[in-house]
Amino acid sequence: MLRRATVAPDARFVIARPALRAWGAAVAKIETLSLADALAIAAAMALPWSTSVTSILIAVWLIACLPTLDLARLRQECTTPTGGLSCLLWALCALGVLWADAPWADRLVALGKFHKLLLIPVLIAQFRSSRNGWKVVAGLLLSCTVLLVLSLASARWPEVAWWRPNNPGVPFRNQDSQSVEFTVCMFGLCCLAIDAWRQKRLQWAFSSAALAMAFLADILYVATSRAQLMVVAMLTVFLGLKKFGWKGGSLGLITVLLVAFSAWSTSPYLRNRIDHAVWELDRYEANNGATSIGLRLEWWRKSIGFIADAPLLGHGTGSIRSLFQAAATGTEGASANVTANPHNQILAVGIQLGFTGMAVLLAMWTAHFWLFRGSELAAWIGSVLVIQSMIGGLFTASLNDFTEGWLYVFGVGVLGGIVSNPALRASSANRSSQEARCAGQASSDA
Repeated sequence: MLRRATVAPDARFVIARPALRAWGAAVAKIETLSLADALAIAAAMALPWSTSVTSILIAVWLIACLPTLDLARLRQECTTPTGGLSCLLWALCALGVLWADAPWADRLVALGKFHKLLLIPVLIAQFRSSRNGWKVVAGLLLSCTVLLVLSLASARWPEVAWWRPNNPGVPFRNQDSQSVEFTVCMFGLCCLAIDAWRQKRLQWAFSSAALAMAFLADILYVATSRAQLMVVAMLTVFLGLKKFGWKGGSLGLITVLLVAFSAWSTSPYLRNRIDHAVWELDRYEANNGATSIGLRLEWWRKSIGFIADAPLLGHGTGSIRSLFQAAATGTEGASANVTANPHNQILAVGIQLGFTGMAVLLAMWTAHFWLFRGSELAAWIGSVLVIQSMIGGLFTASLNDFTEGWLYVFGVGVLGGIVSNPALRASSANRSSQEARCAGQASSDA
């Protein structure tokens, strides 16, 4: 008679122990991902695709986040230059509605564009005590990579994006927002590739570099923002300085020149964009033509005059449209154009809040740049976001625009929380590289 084989209890435990450990680790990860963290990840992933979905997720995230925050810690963040200056800029805008000579609807709309700055200290406080900050970064990278694939596919086969047949390569939003997102991802991956190379992790180095080059190719050959080309050039030189010192900066400059020559020789799209910019400038200078570049020059010229009329505190929040409307009376061409956005963040603040507001804006950028002065990956990506906002803000109202503004707020807030946490910063060299490499691998698979 055959006897039934039995396993001793100790043996069963030994056999099941690896499975139990794996299950426990999975449960622990789920438990540590709070609702507020999950909603922040979802908002970051939705940002490249939809303004309405992103707005809903941010509102729900804020409702879920505020009850869980330590109020003492939040107050502390608001008293630091990193979080306090963004709140101070919003407070000046709130006061500015009192002396603006403009309809109340314009005042409230203009103030609403600065509400997002209040969330920077909230995000820093949340992710200073959370270990899920890198999941937000990974979610954005993964989402942008999917958008990259769709952009390249629709550029080659326009019918892929059948909902936007007249704008191949830009399946959602606009080319300016897409270029900004791709630029941030590209330089984050470049830093990751350099760190992986130094650690002899060649597979990660090559895969990160390849994905970074794919983002660059989209910017140069598919959907180019002319202002973003200057940002890419500046960040390339800054990357060389940050990682390799002055020799690296010189190498970065040489790289910019070589890439510019190569792209000019091989990209008809890029040549057309530059040639069209020259044509726009000539038309504006010849007969005051209302071209894209001509309008910007006209808006900047008038903006400087508006600031000179009220240099200390400006004309008040929401006054931009009224000022341009009054200046356009009896004119034609570019001079007759009325706008509420002069396409320059510094001038937009200066018109409404004078030199006082401009000083606070520059101080905020400086404080955020100083926050990311370290050499770890989180600090590098944060500094890319700040430089992107500062240089891009010379050609657009980067903080007031939806995508660029929320990308800056979430980037500074989440990454600021990571670099501000002593425990996270101490392990940043290992954790950031490991988790960001996982994000890069997931993006490559996508």
